Amino acid sequence: MVIIMNYQKELDQIIGHLTRDSKQPNLLIHSCCAPCSSYVLEYLSQYFEITVFYYNPNIYPPEEYDRRVEEQQRLIDELPIPGKITFLQGEYHPEVYYQLIKGHEADPEGGERCFKCYEMRLKEAAKIAKEGGFDYFTTTLSISPHKNAAKLNEIGENLSAIYHVSYLPSDFKKKNGYKRSIELSGQYNLYRQDYCGCIFSRREADQRAENNHIGK
Repeated sequence: MVIIMNYQKELDQIIGHLTRDSKQPNLLIHSCCAPCSSYVLEYLSQYFEITVFYYNPNIYPPEEYDRRVEEQQRLIDELPIPGKITFLQGEYHPEVYYQLIKGHEADPEGGERCFKCYEMRLKEAAKIAKEGGFDYFTTTLSISPHKNAAKLNEIGENLSAIYHVSYLPSDFKKKNGYKRSIELSGQYNLYRQDYCGCIFSRREADQRAENNHIGK
C-alpha cells in the first residue's frame, strides 16, 4: 500500500509546537527564485528567523542567474514582514551541475535529471545550515506544481540524517500557496521566468513558444 504523506500537516504540527516558545528558531531557506519564495517568506517569517540561501548553479545563462539574484534581493528588501531576512548567495559554478547530470541530458523534465538537481541544491543548503548552526533548513521548490514534493521531502530527510540538522517538511503549494505567490509576484512586479532555469528547460520553453507561434 502506498502511503501519501501530508507534508503541510507535518509542517503545521511543527509550527504548532514552535509557537509555544518565545524564541524563534533559525531557518535556512534554499530559494530557487523570488516569485517562488514570496509566499514562503510571508508565511514562515511569522515563526522563524530566516536566511534566504540562493544556490542555483543549474540556471542558464549567466545573465538569467544575475537577474534572478537581483529580483530575490529586491523582494527581500521590499516585502513588509516581521523581523529581518538575511540573504546569503551561494557560489555559481554551472560546471558542477553539468558534471552531476552527465548522462541524463535527454531525461524528460521532472525525471531523474531534476531529482539530481534537487539533491545538489538541498545538499549545499544542508551543509550551510550545519556549518551556520541553523535549527532547520528547507527549500521553496515545493511551491511549484511542476516539482515533486514527495521527492524533495525524501531528499531533505535523508540529508537531515547525514548532516544532523532538522529538515522542515513542506508542500508550499498547499493552502493556496502557489496562488498567493502569483498574487505577490504581481503586487511587487516580480520577474516571473517562463522556464525552470536550466538549459534543458529553456530549450523546452523555446520549443513550446515556437510550436504556439506555428499553430497560430
